[in-house]
Amino acid sequence: MALLALVICGIVLSLAIGAKSIPIETVLEAVFARGPSADHATVWDGRIPRTALAVVAGIALAVAGALMQAITRNPLADPGVLGVNAGAAFAVVVAVGFLGWTAPPQYIWFSFAGALVVALMVYYVGTGGRANVDPVRLTLAGVALGAVLTGIGEGLALLRPRAFDRMRVWMIGSVDIRSLDPTLWILPFVAVGLVLALGAGPRLNAIALGDDQAASLGVNVTRTRIACVAAITLLAGSATAAAGSIAFVGLMIPHAARWICGPDQRWIIALSALMGPILMLYADVLGRVIVPGEMPVGVVTALVGAPVLIMLARRRRVAHL
Repeated sequence: MALLALVICGIVLSLAIGAKSIPIETVLEAVFARGPSADHATVWDGRIPRTALAVVAGIALAVAGALMQAITRNPLADPGVLGVNAGAAFAVVVAVGFLGWTAPPQYIWFSFAGALVVALMVYYVGTGGRANVDPVRLTLAGVALGAVLTGIGEGLALLRPRAFDRMRVWMIGSVDIRSLDPTLWILPFVAVGLVLALGAGPRLNAIALGDDQAASLGVNVTRTRIACVAAITLLAGSATAAAGSIAFVGLMIPHAARWICGPDQRWIIALSALMGPILMLYADVLGRVIVPGEMPVGVVTALVGAPVLIMLARRRRVAHL
């Protein structure tokens, strides 16, 4: 209930605070009884689409991070850190720059493909084909592959100015949109990914005991991992297609959820779905007021998330969850 209250407060602040602050009474009036005033137009044409995308992207990135940490048993896993977002962004740049597909319903499929291919590549490179997962090696593989794809994407974008305009948004991560259409386009995919994630929660608890123990309890380990990879692809690919490459949300939120509820993956996934929007909403609001003009939400989450990553990497017991 406390987390839900924070989500509601974040939504109200996101609608009220910006280049021009709007009284909360006016915000509520605009939401429930829209009129012709300029403040009402600001709320509906600028801040409601932005707030909706922050909520949906926050849910997607946080739950994707929770799943990645669970199936790899790596406390440093995150769609941004492991290069999944970079893969999705690279695929979108190819679609926009070379195929001319500029609408989300067209290039979102490229985003899914890029996220899936990079997730599988990072897992293979990071594990070396072995069953045991080295968290630090997996993280290094993700960072390296993500850097390579980002560099190639930037090079391709320079050859295609239209792709370069898109790439600038994905490189920094932003929820500054002026229409609800991108959020509505990705919402069905996020919903399917969330259902897959919630359904995998009980089986992930068994996998945390080890593959052999999970199999002895009747859990199909391979099927569970496939479902989780599908959910990560849908969640991370959707969020990246709409908001760009926003890192560290999926890293920080599952740890915060774990501190609250313990190791039960069912609660970790559920609480991550609540806490992800909290981080995105308050980071976006902070970015609007912390500097003159505006700081994109991806920059704010990086400023907060980088120290968290360093702290986690320096812990002695970083080997497995």
